[in-house]
Amino acid sequence: MADITHPPMEQLQDLEYCIDSNPPWAETVLLAFQNYILMLGTTVMIPAFLVPLMGGTNGDKARVIQTLLFVAGINTLLQALFGTRLPAVVGGSYAYAISILYIINDSSLQQISEPHARFTQTMRAIQGALIVAASIQIILGYSQVWGLFSRFFSPLGMAPVVGLVGFGLFQRGFPALGNCVEIGIPMLLLVIGLSQYLKHVRPLRDLPIFERFPILICITIIWIYAVILTACGAYRNKPPMTQVSCRTDKAYLITTAPWFMFPYPLQWGPPTFSAGHSFAMMSAVLVSMVESTGAYMAASRLAIATPPPAYVLSRGIGWQGIGVLLDGLYGTCTGSTISVENVGLLGLTRVGSRRVVQISAGFMIFFSTLGWYMQIMKTLNSGVKSFNYHSPYPYIEMHKPLSFEYQKLMV
Repeated sequence: MADITHPPMEQLQDLEYCIDSNPPWAETVLLAFQNYILMLGTTVMIPAFLVPLMGGTNGDKARVIQTLLFVAGINTLLQALFGTRLPAVVGGSYAYAISILYIINDSSLQQISEPHARFTQTMRAIQGALIVAASIQIILGYSQVWGLFSRFFSPLGMAPVVGLVGFGLFQRGFPALGNCVEIGIPMLLLVIGLSQYLKHVRPLRDLPIFERFPILICITIIWIYAVILTACGAYRNKPPMTQVSCRTDKAYLITTAPWFMFPYPLQWGPPTFSAGHSFAMMSAVLVSMVESTGAYMAASRLAIATPPPAYVLSRGIGWQGIGVLLDGLYGTCTGSTISVENVGLLGLTRVGSRRVVQISAGFMIFFSTLGWYMQIMKTLNSGVKSFNYHSPYPYIEMHKPLSFEYQKLMV
């Protein structure tokens, strides 16, 4: 008899697909793409915050985002196939932010005057610290030491951890929402309305479309709304920070992404190692391990799997350590952990299928290598700039200040 790591247990109320049952293929692909879109938000936010502090350009930021997305896809597949085998997405972690900021502000790195050289040296220092810290996580995982610790995780102790995992979206999403309330609040209200109040409305007879795909529907509607606000000049005279948060043409990721990029190890150069940097990164690894343990518990419950035993938790932590090692080798600017947002999506959509997460990892790997569709947008924008700058249409006028910035980037 085949060994079933997570035999099905009594299903939660209203759950339709557990870990080993799969929706129809069309629905599975859409759910996987929704997981990819939700994970993409975190992938963009971390490098967008850290890379400028390192001295990197918008082009560097785009390449780091593509690298982080590529490695996240690999780590998700490794975790779903060989780790805990739970439907959990592995992505960049905010738990590493404080340690990375410590490295960025190192006096020896801050003394480098040329911005790109400072970015490269800082990235190599972060890579070295991640590689050393990953070895600690790999040892704790595969030696079963973490599994021994997990035996002392009682329900009374794990409930606050799982609760904090749920508040991860609150902690990360709401501050960003406050940066642009005219877009963030409609998005929040729309998600709540579709997923909670219209979930029983079925335009298609057999598919609760509002409950299954609230993120895809809401992002499509709000993005069109944001484009209209930008095109109409709603943010033309606003402060720079408001324009960066609200306008759809101020990130410069589209215009600076390479046509095609296949991330490879040591693409930023050989890592550099420092004892102080490594010890700082080890503390972040321990925090991410606790966070991931709570996420594993929550994912197992939402996916209708038995609570992961000690050896499964140890194996998952070990593979997560390998993921952090890959982060250090490829240069993703941060370490990996279980995405708490995607764990919450399991409960929101009532789909805990492992196949959905595996296909989502495929989307991450595929789209991380393609920048040509972004460059098409850049080409179209260049055509728009060739029009008369005195055109009365706000959409044409919107690109006037960007043309000079694009020229600077090209130089």
